[in-house]
Amino acid sequence: MLGSKKNQERPNSADDDQGKALLKSVLNGMGRKVELLLFADPAVNAAHASAARGLIRQLRELTAKVGFKEFSLNHELALKHRALHSPTLLLDPEGHDIRWLGAPAGEEASAFVQALLMLGHERTGLGGQALKVLGEIKEPRKVKVFVSPTCPYCPQQIVNAISAAVASPRLVAVEVVDVTALPELAERYGAFSTPTVYANERLIAQGAQPEELFMLSLKELSQQNVFIPDNDAPQIETDLVIVGGGPAGLTAGIYAARSGLKAVVVEKGALGGQVSTTPSVENYPGFTEVGGKALVDIMVSHALQYANIFPGEEVMDIAITPDRPMVIATNRRRFLARAVLLATGASHRRLGAPGEERLAGRGVSYCSTCDGPLFKGKRVLMVGGGDSAVTEALHLHQIGVEVVLAHRRGELRAQKRLLDTLLASGVAVLYNTEVKEIRGVNRVEEVELQNNLSGDIQIMQVEGVFVAIGYDPAVELARKLGLAMTEGGYIRKDSRHRTSVAGVYSAGDVEGGYKQIVVAAGQGAEAALTIFEDLMNPYWTGARAKGEREQS
Repeated sequence: MLGSKKNQERPNSADDDQGKALLKSVLNGMGRKVELLLFADPAVNAAHASAARGLIRQLRELTAKVGFKEFSLNHELALKHRALHSPTLLLDPEGHDIRWLGAPAGEEASAFVQALLMLGHERTGLGGQALKVLGEIKEPRKVKVFVSPTCPYCPQQIVNAISAAVASPRLVAVEVVDVTALPELAERYGAFSTPTVYANERLIAQGAQPEELFMLSLKELSQQNVFIPDNDAPQIETDLVIVGGGPAGLTAGIYAARSGLKAVVVEKGALGGQVSTTPSVENYPGFTEVGGKALVDIMVSHALQYANIFPGEEVMDIAITPDRPMVIATNRRRFLARAVLLATGASHRRLGAPGEERLAGRGVSYCSTCDGPLFKGKRVLMVGGGDSAVTEALHLHQIGVEVVLAHRRGELRAQKRLLDTLLASGVAVLYNTEVKEIRGVNRVEEVELQNNLSGDIQIMQVEGVFVAIGYDPAVELARKLGLAMTEGGYIRKDSRHRTSVAGVYSAGDVEGGYKQIVVAAGQGAEAALTIFEDLMNPYWTGARAKGEREQS
């Protein structure tokens, strides 16, 4: 990525040169010049201001289509443009009210480049449905998007917000707030989870959204969960619809296409699933250590060479009719397919403690990668005892958060290497300890802990609670289809990933078993190969069907 330290250490890399050449071509193809103004105080957030200058300098080395001027916060232009914080970066200030408080670094850099391209080309790429909803907004909207450089979900919300400002400059103003630069502003708004979006001082979104859902939330000035198009979405015919864009689904897309099938991957959330928010992966073959988001980017890039991917799209229903294609209805379109693979994964398990749901996003978090920077220098409780909990506790410790790890058992269940690292780090561990209540008025202030052996109660003052206690399988679609389930609530399948319903398959965490990236990827490959063989010689027809169903 432009501006990353790693790439600067490899200036002769062919991949870097190719990427810069492509970016240069795209920037020079803009129809108009985009002016940038930076307002900064050398005594406040100097590192963020320097990062912003560095990124802009790299862009200006590639094109003359980006203009740049810098002023102090005492300059008369700062008063004119209401620049109150250092650093404040204005994008095309004469034509739009778009400002960036902090530096567009890390995950945010790609969204910044997209913003420049939208302004330079004077078009957004928004779909017809999103534009229609945006056109229905008749009153001004002042938008604040709270983001962090390590949040993989933030770029999507930044692009959504800036798209609205570019498409409707007279009504929509956008302020992107980097919480690492302005934690006091995030605290004032109670934005303890990223991305969080406010419009006209009202909370309208937490987490990433499809563009249509964002525009609907912006229109209604409240959080919206379902977007229903006014007319039928386009229809796509394919051999296989893969529901879920994690390691299992992405791998299945590759193997299905390489077998000769037409395959699509539909993912309602962030591509990569849980992997995209894992700080560090150390057990995936070929990588001694790799960031979860980096690994996901590699997988997605690979899968895109073979299969069509539809991110931000949720499957609402699957209709199966004998001797006819399956109909898979999403919130955007219909797919007609010969088979369906459910690789829907699993979601973070909740504690169920009083206060958890009420304070979610206000100190209660399930993603240290996304929200960890908000708690630098603060004390938090990490709950859990497996690989995920220990990995996230170490990540928080490394970025300067004071972490206490609580586990309900007498020993941790993480891998030995992780346990050794935890011991060496000095992170405090409370064994046989359960969270009884999470307390706070507008944000987390304290937790009530109980020792489940002695019964002793302890009140701990903390500003955050991170939960990593396992996952619940995403089996809503499976239950709608009437698939047989295991006692643990996972999809029941045979040795070749066939479910109890002909033509429907499963792979990955939704099947239970080991929650490992490499296992999910392997299961995705196995399922895709089975589906190819079955579509060539359907097991649900003829004499073969009885035996296969008995195995299920």
